[in-house]
This record gives sequence, structure tokens and C-alpha cells, in this order.
Amino acid sequence: MNAKISVTCYKSKILSNGEAPLMVKITKNGKRSLKTLGISLNPKYWDFERDRPKSSCPNRSHVVSIITNALQKYQAIQLDMEAKQEDYTASEILTSTATKTRLVTVGDFLTSHIHQLRDNGKVGNSYAYLNLRTTLQNFYGKKLTFLFNAVDVSFCNKFEAWMRKNQFEDTTMHYYFRTLRATYNKAVETKCADREKSPFIEYKLSRFCTKTKKRALSKESVKKILKMDCSCMSEKARLAHDVFSFSYYCGGISLVDVANLTSENIVDGRLIYERQKTHGMINLVMLDEAKVIIEKYSTYQKRAGYLFPILDNRKHITPMQKFNRVRKLCCQLNKELHKIAANLKIKEDVTTYVARHSFATVLKKSGVNIGIISQALGHQDIKTTQIYLSQFDNEQIDFAMQNLL
Repeated sequence: MNAKISVTCYKSKILSNGEAPLMVKITKNGKRSLKTLGISLNPKYWDFERDRPKSSCPNRSHVVSIITNALQKYQAIQLDMEAKQEDYTASEILTSTATKTRLVTVGDFLTSHIHQLRDNGKVGNSYAYLNLRTTLQNFYGKKLTFLFNAVDVSFCNKFEAWMRKNQFEDTTMHYYFRTLRATYNKAVETKCADREKSPFIEYKLSRFCTKTKKRALSKESVKKILKMDCSCMSEKARLAHDVFSFSYYCGGISLVDVANLTSENIVDGRLIYERQKTHGMINLVMLDEAKVIIEKYSTYQKRAGYLFPILDNRKHITPMQKFNRVRKLCCQLNKELHKIAANLKIKEDVTTYVARHSFATVLKKSGVNIGIISQALGHQDIKTTQIYLSQFDNEQIDFAMQNLL
């Protein structure tokens, strides 16, 4: 006897929110097996005679999509078993390995991926998926209990419209959709989503304008900061000044990489380290000015194991502890750099990251080949460097215009 597969609203079990779970129901030889779909709704929105949501059901198209997807998957398993002439029970259809990885909600998938990244020490990367999960929950209005088949072009359009309504910048929307696309692709790899149904085949991220505001300072502004006497300023301000200066002198090294430097990274007068973000190796000569900065903290280095008083090997042990410490200090240092810029009457926004952009831009204006700049920055793709250097100053354009006549 063939099994009968359907979806029902299991009103015998009312949840705390007044809703009842939707369950896949498989009946064969008088025996019934049930499995939750991971979603629920108020029984008043369910047509129990036809076993389907009523037309008045909120998010009806979304609920129907999840039901349809589940029925198709379990029916496919049933047909496969029958084609192989296997003797199966109702429960065996539900417990088939073909369904264990495929019926995973977007929320559960994101949570699992976040934990996996953190277990692997990729704390910074995990925050991209954590931010996506939080933003999707704000958009959806409740827990992400839908499957990946619900993430279609219509879903993307609605998500984009919601973000635009809430005045998200294009660069921020691009960030979230880029992370959503990566999530979908990872779901495909684990058979939680279908590659051919990916919305990103049609929904292109090129619709977003990703040009960022110019971050680099002029060489004159950088010199003002480098030459500033911070001896009478607070300890935090002096550290901010030193980190900015060291980054500029040492190939635009990022704050997280500055934080993780130890004496082992200095070899024969050269700075050699592995970038935390890309794991690419950087090998640069150290300018005398950079050596002077490091020497300031020689006592701390012997006590805490790091070149700069950011991390302490006695306190910051796990990747999470290190990440949280660097992130917190970054905000503090940037506040001090804002004060320094105000004292010097520099109108541009000055942060630790601006030192990296300024390093690249000053070299470019000096005629240095972009390939060399890319290598110094540790970029794996020269296109990333081109993004850094995509904005030209007005004076450069004005100078170029003189060649017209």
C-alpha cells in the first residue's frame, strides 16, 4: 500500500503564542508519522477540510511555498523507495538521510554557521552572519523559521524595499546581500538549498552603488598628524597617534594586525606577518620612524608579549577575547583621532583605517605602480586595490583638463 503524504495544522498542540505547528503527516498501513515543518500559525487561518491555509492567512504565499517544498521532497523520497522496490514505513520516509540536511530553516542554518566560524577562530567573519541574522529577523518580524526555498527573487526584492524604507545605504545593503548570497551558496553545498533555484541568478548585486566616500588624507594632512607632539596628551591619545603613524609607516597595516604583532614579527629590520583577514604574508622594510614607535613600548612587550599595549597574553587567550578587545579599543582610538584631527583643523574623518587608505593614495600620487601598492597592502586581488584608489582628487581632474587644449 502506498503512503499518503500531507501537511496538517496540529491543533492538539497549541504553542505559548497561541499558534499550532504545521506538521508533515505520512500514513501507511494504518500507521501515522508526524514531523514538524518548523513553522506555526493560528488554527483559525487553517482550512482543516482541505488541509491548507485559508486565503486570509498572513504571509499565505510564504506558508504555501514551504508546504509545497516539503511535500515535493518527501514525495521524491517515496518515489525513490518505490522505484527501488524497497519495503518502507511512514517513519522511514521522514527519517531518510535525504531529508535530514534539506529541511533546515534559514535561522538554524545561520546560527550553526556562526558557531562553526567561532569554533574555528574566525570570530570577525562570524559577525557578518550574526548581523545578517539580526537584520533578517527585524525585516521578517519574528524568528527565521522558513526554509531556503522561500529565499527567492520576490523575497530579495521585499528585503531590499524594507531596507530602503529604513534608509539603509547602498553599501550596507550590498554587504547584507553579499552575506545572504554566501549563506545560500553554503546551504547549496550542504544540500539545504537548490542551486538552480538560487535567486542570485536573476537578482544581481550590481544594482547597488558600492562607491564609498573618499577615506584617504592628503599627504599634507598626514604630515600634520605625524609631526604632532602628543607628549602632553592622554595615554589613550598617544596610543592612537602611534597606531595611526605606525600603520602609515608600515604599509597601511590594519589595527587587528597591529594588535597581534610580537617581537617574532621583526626579522633583520623587516616587518613580516600574516594578515588576519586574508592570511596572506606581508614582508616590508621597517622605517626608522616605525622602530622608534615600537621602542616606546619595550617594557610592555616583555610583560604582555605583544608589541603594542592592545592585547595581553595573560588576559586575552581565546579568539573571541582578542576580537572583543580589539573592537572595543578601535572605537576608543578613533575617538582620540577625531580629537587630534580637530586640533589640527583637519576636516576629513580620521580613523585607524584611514591610515591604510592614505598610505595607498600617497604612493599612487607619487607614481608607484598599483601592483606594488597592492602587494604592500596584502590584497589578494588587484581589483580591491583599485577600489581603494578609485576616487581622484578635484585637483587631479583639474590638472588633467588642462591637456584638452
